[in-house]
Amino acid sequence: MVRGAYTLARVAVTVRAAACWLWWLGVIAAAPGTAVTFSPTGRRIGVMAGAALFIVAAVTAFAVRAGRYEERAKAASRAAKTVYLQDRRVTARGWLRRRRWWLGAAFVVAAASSLLLPCAGGMLIAGLGAGLWAKSLRVARIERGHEALLWVRLDGNQAAYQLTGIAAGDAGPGGGRRR
Repeated sequence: MVRGAYTLARVAVTVRAAACWLWWLGVIAAAPGTAVTFSPTGRRIGVMAGAALFIVAAVTAFAVRAGRYEERAKAASRAAKTVYLQDRRVTARGWLRRRRWWLGAAFVVAAASSLLLPCAGGMLIAGLGAGLWAKSLRVARIERGHEALLWVRLDGNQAAYQLTGIAAGDAGPGGGRRR
C-alpha cells in the first residue's frame, strides 16, 4: 500500500479526449480536400480512399488492445481515501499538452496530403477518433458492469488501475459530463 496523497485521472476521460481531438482535427483537415480540383488522383478517388481509410482506422483503433481495459479492471484495487481525483477538464487539458506537437504535425500532414489524395489524410485521422470514441463506450460498459469508475495514477504505474464508486468525480461512466 502506498502512503500519502497522490492524484488519479480517469481512464475513460483520456480515451475520450484523444477521440475528440483526433475526430475534429481529421474533419477540419479533410474539409479543404473537397475543394481541391487539381489533384493527380481526382476528388472522387481521394474521397473513396479516405472512406476506406476511415473504416480501417476506426476498426483498428477500436480493436487494438481490445481486452486491456477489461483485464486491468478485473485486477484493479480500491483507491485509498487520501487520493485526489483529477477533474475531467484538467485531465483532458493535460492529455492535450503532452501531445500537442504530435497532433499539430498530424494535422499539417493530413491537410497537405489533400494535394495528392484529397480528404484521405483527414478522414484517416477522423477514423482514429471515431474508433477511440467507440473504445470509450466500451470503457463505459466495463465501468457500469463493475459498478465502479476506473482511474489511473499519474505518477505511478499506468497499467495499475484503481477503482472508486460510481458517483466519484465529475465525469460519468465513459468519461462524459455528469448530468
